[in-house]
Amino acid sequence: MKNIFKIKMLFLAVLSLGLFTTSCEDDSDVFTATETQPITLSELSITMIELDATNPGNAAATFNWNEADYKQPASEIYTLIIASDDAFTNPVTATSVVGTTSATLSVSEMNSVAGSAGIPPFSFSTLYAKVESSLGSQNGLPVSSNTISFQVQPYFNYSFEDFYIVGNGTSADWNNNNNNPPLFRDADNNNLYTYTGFFTKGGGGEGDGRFKVLEVRGQWQPQWGTDYPDGSDPIETSGGIAGNPGTQDSDPGRFGVTSDGYYKFTLNFSSNTYSLEPFNEAGSTTFDGMTLQGSAVGADTAFNQLGFDSHIWYISSVNLQPGDVNFMTNTGAMWAGSTEFSGVATEGGGSIPVVVQDDYEVWFNDLTGDYILIPLNL
Repeated sequence: MKNIFKIKMLFLAVLSLGLFTTSCEDDSDVFTATETQPITLSELSITMIELDATNPGNAAATFNWNEADYKQPASEIYTLIIASDDAFTNPVTATSVVGTTSATLSVSEMNSVAGSAGIPPFSFSTLYAKVESSLGSQNGLPVSSNTISFQVQPYFNYSFEDFYIVGNGTSADWNNNNNNPPLFRDADNNNLYTYTGFFTKGGGGEGDGRFKVLEVRGQWQPQWGTDYPDGSDPIETSGGIAGNPGTQDSDPGRFGVTSDGYYKFTLNFSSNTYSLEPFNEAGSTTFDGMTLQGSAVGADTAFNQLGFDSHIWYISSVNLQPGDVNFMTNTGAMWAGSTEFSGVATEGGGSIPVVVQDDYEVWFNDLTGDYILIPLNL
């Protein structure tokens, strides 16, 4: 009887194991996507596209293609890629869409893409386009379409921000439209600005030697200053910055100097910080005159010297054509840089490129070589 009982128990154990194994089997379907055949991007109905800056929201072009087939009912991702050569050496992602087989670029979007692709404004150039299909958040199984080409004439989009100093420590005093000098933008970092020059402590009181930064001459907002409240702002050599309305509704605190002298003021919008450190101006050359020359300017144009600081030179408005410019001192020394709109000039340097025609405000600092060309109408 014991043997019969053992056999029954063994049979029940095996039966239970079989039931357990069966219940744990994964009987869900497995979906396997396969690489699609390349989709076909249709030719544009209009292949000569002249972009109009006065209607940036209008449609510039609509791109159409057929649906990709990954052998599974999944939403495909389509990425429109544009470049200035058919090898797509420097590709620009124009847009991405999901589950639809067309994409429309507005005038402003097409102009931005054209600029990123590196084609010049105000003349027709060839752009190349293709669509890449893929699946999932990781863009799996990517397959590119055929390539089409079309002609685009973009307008110029001045994408830089300019900033101006104001306050009783500066030449403008607390006047927001008094030929306020601009900060000089770093050519390699569009979020980094400096101004090296003379600041005054004035009457010597706590409220003297102060200044802020404006985005638009003639307007008090947007304005930038220290991250202290306005009026409860100690004079410090570095710290955080705040803006109205950039970071808050109330006005930020004031920057400041403790005595008359030359200082280097640095404003970093990447880290939202500033620094203010003394600058040794001793031994620097003071020029008696400065002239703007080059193929971009119709006739040599004299700079004005800022009365408050003899090392700062400016031209309020001069019409420049595509070409180049340089700065010639009264001693016959030529100063120039190599980057458009802003940069650092050196004596005997190259030529500052002017890439688009406009009336420009031009500023030059002979202490540091900093220059900035601000278009007035773009």
